[in-house]
Amino acid sequence: MNNIFVYCEITEEGTIADVSLELCSKARKLADRLQTKLEAIVIGSNLTNLEAQLYPYGVDIINVADDARLFPYSTLPHFDIVTNLFKEKNPEIALFGATSVGRDLAPRVSSYLRCGLTADCTSLEIGDHTDAKAGKEYHDLLYQIRPAFGGNIIATIVNPETRPQMATVREGVMKKEIYDANHKGVVNKLDVAKYVTDSDFCVKIIERHIEEQKINIKNAQIIVAGGYGMGSKENFKLLHELATVIGGEVGATRAAVDAGFTEGERQIGQTGVTVRPKLYIACGVSGAVQHRAGMDQSAKIISINTDPKAPINSIADYTIIGDVCDVLPKMIKSYKANTK
Repeated sequence: MNNIFVYCEITEEGTIADVSLELCSKARKLADRLQTKLEAIVIGSNLTNLEAQLYPYGVDIINVADDARLFPYSTLPHFDIVTNLFKEKNPEIALFGATSVGRDLAPRVSSYLRCGLTADCTSLEIGDHTDAKAGKEYHDLLYQIRPAFGGNIIATIVNPETRPQMATVREGVMKKEIYDANHKGVVNKLDVAKYVTDSDFCVKIIERHIEEQKINIKNAQIIVAGGYGMGSKENFKLLHELATVIGGEVGATRAAVDAGFTEGERQIGQTGVTVRPKLYIACGVSGAVQHRAGMDQSAKIISINTDPKAPINSIADYTIIGDVCDVLPKMIKSYKANTK
């Protein structure tokens, strides 16, 4: 069994992106299941402290391509390095973050190597597959699990014939957790000149303007989320008031965002952000599968809804049946009265 590879993105601060560390955490479990090694691919400029960042997450081999021309990201050189490395090592599984970089790079690599790619997976597991029509049995395949047909079904996709088995995963879907703080591996420094050509650098980035992120609900420990059931943009102010008094952040469903109740950066779900807060208060949220995919790993869920049969209630720890416009002011008043 060949190794599992994770393409690790580099942030503006020069550190490994959270989504890549989350993928390493999951890939380590897959590697243990397959009794193989976990390799990381890191491409950038002036890369430092990679061992301290990646070894604790179970990475056995760090493949490093360090060159001043490789950061910021551009398609051609990263594509050539990844594809040439894959042709050398023939990985069993390759994972990418479903970020702007990953969504640009992974499909190109997949197309060039003529292997499958499953986008925006919500779960990755190892299992067997039987092709009854061909009369073949396959063992230890990657189950690439994701919602399909607008979230109406959960599809399990397998790639039995070609390698690597490739998937992208959005940030926050997998849990970032230390494998072993004392884990050690090796660093494989790649000769960049061997993998790229001068034509790969035909496009030069002359100037970059990066807008600072104003809203960041990804790391919030308390989230007060509103759905279309909030009724209006004015009613959303109640969510902001409650979030302020309990030290949380405001989230929203796609329906609420589409209706103009709040900003798109607050959208949680399959087409938004995936979150794992300690407390998630769902206000006027019906609980469509697309939304639940982005928040069902919350430690504690409270649902406020007029519909006792709303799907969100099936995963809620506590359910309050009532109008959010009646319930929220009482919650705000009670919290203010009982806290110093």
